[in-house]
Formats: sequence, C-alpha cells, structure tokens
Amino acid sequence: MLDAVDAALMRALQGDGRATFQALADGVGLSRTAVRARVRQLVRSGAVRIVGVLHAGVVGMDVLGHVSFRVSGPVGPLLEALAEREAVTFAAQAAGRFPAVAQVRVADDAALTKELSELRSMPGVDGVEVFRANAVFKDGYSSVRELRDVELDALDWRLVRRLLRDGRASYADLARQVGLSQAAARSRVVRLLDSGVVHVTALVDPVVLGSTERLGFGLRCRGDAESLGAALANMPRISFLSTGFGRYDVLGTLTAPDRRRLVEALEEVRAAPGVAYVECWDHLSVRKERRGGGHTMEEVSG
Repeated sequence: MLDAVDAALMRALQGDGRATFQALADGVGLSRTAVRARVRQLVRSGAVRIVGVLHAGVVGMDVLGHVSFRVSGPVGPLLEALAEREAVTFAAQAAGRFPAVAQVRVADDAALTKELSELRSMPGVDGVEVFRANAVFKDGYSSVRELRDVELDALDWRLVRRLLRDGRASYADLARQVGLSQAAARSRVVRLLDSGVVHVTALVDPVVLGSTERLGFGLRCRGDAESLGAALANMPRISFLSTGFGRYDVLGTLTAPDRRRLVEALEEVRAAPGVAYVECWDHLSVRKERRGGGHTMEEVSG
C-alpha cells in the first residue's frame, strides 16, 4: 500500500529521476537507507519506471497536434487504423462531442498538413477539428525542457540509449557500457541532461496506483494563455498541458484515482483565474499511448 512518503518520492523522481538517495531522503525526512529501499520497492512493484525521455526536437518531431474526430459508425476500426500510424502517439475513444481523439507528432507544419489530410480521408471519418500546440508545459512521456543546440556523437547516443532503458543507471555502469572513464561518462550525461536532449523522470503507472480516471479538457481564456498554462501546470492532477491555437487556447489531461477526485480537479481548473470556457471529454478507452518519445534510438541514430 502506497503512503504519503511514497507519493512524495514519486513526485520528486518525476522532477528529477537521477536525484541522489540523500537528496530524496532530505526531502521526505527519512534515512538514505530507508529511501533507497522504498524507491527500489516502487520500481519492483511496477508503480514507477525511472527512464530517460527524449526531447521530441531531437528526433525532428517538433510539432504536436491534437485531433478530434467526427465519426460515422463504430469507432473501433478507426482507432485500430490510428494505432498503426507512425505520427500518432496517442489515440482514444472518447465520450463527448467527438467519439475519438488523437495526438500526432510531426516535423513541421507542412508535415502536419499532410498528416491531417490523410486522417480526414480515413474510413468512417466525417471531419476533424485540430489544436496545434505552441508550448508544452507538462508531458509525462516527453521532455518539455528547452532544447539547446548541441552536437551528439556515437558515444552520446549510446549513453542516451542506456538512459532510455534505465534512467538511474550508475555512472560506473554507463562508463562500462560505452568504454569511457567514469568521470568522462558523468560529464557527458550531465551535458545531455543540461542541454535538454534527455530528461530522466519517473513514469507512474496509473493502473498500479488506481488512477484510472482520465479526462481531456480544452480551455478558452481571458488574457495571456501562456501565463494560464504555466499556472495550471503546477496542479498535480494534470498529466499533460499545452497552449496553442485552434478551437482552444489551452489543452490538457486530468488523471485521478476516482471520479470524485477527478471532479475536484476539474473544478480547480475551472476556478483558475483567466479561464473563460471549459470543454471536457472522457477517455473511455486508450488504444495507443507511445511513451518516452516513442522512437527507438536505432531509428534516431541510424
């Protein structure tokens, strides 16, 4: 059974998956030994996976679009088809005005235009509405930190591959993997983290935690959408949040362990200063959710 200390550790690891056990211990008021045991148990139980997530810009997937589908007939065949598309990173059956929603990641607006044209032509699709993200403030499955200009060589890619599998791999282990000294491996990893190429975080399994309720929402705001997005991103129940343009100014996802707390989280969003209009939709069934950037490093580095 997870307690408040476990929850605090998971939040800390989501912010920095490579935080030292001593730093984690200082944050929760326990000994280093006790914290190490708790973190290992969280990983063994499947409650969290501590992995590196790649910045979408590294793989040339800078543009994110959220697509809402009008559908004639059953939704299942459309979801199956969406799941096969490389650009689609998320697809779900929804309750609300649109029976299916999806997220796509592509290189640029020209690629987004092409992808949308193909999505509109899929069997059963009567039309789509699109939200084009401008700034992503929160995303559990992709780094949202600023990506700085950095040149990566073969050794860097080997380190990234290892971090994608095990975000807390020791510097000694990383050094052995790539044939460097421990000091050299540490220097390269710090550079990869500081430049935004990869972010190590804890991916929390909502099923293990009982957080099976998910709700998508779109907002129209008064004033500055970026300021609203920055404020909302601090709400713990929000698992994804972006600003952009289209039908909404802000788009996000809420996750909660039960319907009551989902409603409480939605009320908190509605009460946020600057929110003028809220539209929401249930994620009845998630057909595809591609995590950690969604691309293998073999695809990325050739």
